[in-house]
Amino acid sequence: MQARQMPKGIPEAVESARGKLVYLFLQFHEGATLDELRDGLDLQRITLFSVLKTLRERGVVDRDGEKYVTARPA
Repeated sequence: MQARQMPKGIPEAVESARGKLVYLFLQFHEGATLDELRDGLDLQRITLFSVLKTLRERGVVDRDGEKYVTARPA
């Protein structure tokens, strides 16, 4: 089993505590579905939709099919 690396850091565009939490979860798990985020972070779906929308608008999170992933650096 390969050990996971610690997240590299949080972009400055991620300002809120919930945004940072979601970003780090996605980074550590190499992406997650909405249900995985909900179960793993114990946040309501409506909260996650709002946070993910903001993170996507700021260009730090992308969607890959059903999964949300941290954006690849340009």
